[in-house]
Amino acid sequence: MKKRKCAHGRCAKCFLTGRKTYLCAVKYLFTVLFCCLLVLSATAQERRFRLVEWNVENLFDTLHDEGFDDRDFLPDGAYGWNAQRYRTKLSLVARTLAALGGSVPVDVMALCEVENDSVLACLTRQTLLARLGYEYVMTHSSDRRGIDVALLYQPMSFRPIATREYAVPNDVRGGRPLRHILYVKGETSSGDTLYIMVCHLPSRRGGRRASEPARLRASAVMAAVADSLLQADSTAKIIITGDFNDEPHNAAIRFVLSASPPPDAVKEIKQCGLYVLTARLAAEPGISGTYKFRGRWNRLDNIVVSGGLLSYSSFHTSESDCAIAALPHLLEPDGRRGEVRVRRTFLGTHFHGGASDHLPLTLDFYY
Repeated sequence: MKKRKCAHGRCAKCFLTGRKTYLCAVKYLFTVLFCCLLVLSATAQERRFRLVEWNVENLFDTLHDEGFDDRDFLPDGAYGWNAQRYRTKLSLVARTLAALGGSVPVDVMALCEVENDSVLACLTRQTLLARLGYEYVMTHSSDRRGIDVALLYQPMSFRPIATREYAVPNDVRGGRPLRHILYVKGETSSGDTLYIMVCHLPSRRGGRRASEPARLRASAVMAAVADSLLQADSTAKIIITGDFNDEPHNAAIRFVLSASPPPDAVKEIKQCGLYVLTARLAAEPGISGTYKFRGRWNRLDNIVVSGGLLSYSSFHTSESDCAIAALPHLLEPDGRRGEVRVRRTFLGTHFHGGASDHLPLTLDFYY
């Protein structure tokens, strides 16, 4: 017995109106399943890998570290840094980092101004971040105040292969020790290799020009590492991020690192070049940087990437994927025509209760 064909050749209509044959129903169901598979396939191709950079402003514990000048951040110190204030700060930092991931945790976080392993252990094990399973690596430099940089990472999406600290030379014998640069080579869940450098360059204490030589030396160290990687592989995927204490147009980034804003046309991107994604960054309302000083926003926190990450390869990003994370709980009114400023942890030595004096940066990669 022959199977009856559709009387008018419109299988979908037959199926929906009830005037159908067995063949019509099967064909329609297969069409629907095929379309669903195409949608799922397209979604799977756009997986996100998120990086966060944040100066968390003096994230000290309440104990004295022998050999470091951290006495201001002790219970009897100038800031009255006690257990309650410490827990409040940890909770705010953790809440912010968790919020920056949304429904999917942030994959890697570059943090500046963390005191030691004890602080990071508390942050990753005794706050709401504990359920997310973060691991970390950090520097152990001879900074007089005892603050360093760290990289928190999700072991399921980023696996460190090699880590190293790079010291920054002094211009005079016995000069003030400078913070080390953290270098982490790691593999993502997509199988791509990332080379990440996290820095906290010397501050502008004493004036920008007077303090600039130290930042130039620190940038020269990072430039040498990046150049070595790119000479070995012109497509190397390099990320340099942290608190530069300089803006993208200053010499440390523009001339020493030779990093410039990416060109509009993808075809003009040089794979062996370095590009600063934060040079033109802005956020609403009227926020054009991550740090506000004397009523002016500064772009002191920056993210620099190699051209190999901007060329729409298997693992890529763009300038538009970089953002200032101006979350409402990190801001407060500035008192000037409806402007805002960052809600700091301290105003002078008065405990103000904010998370940090810097705003975080986010950068999304796709694969």
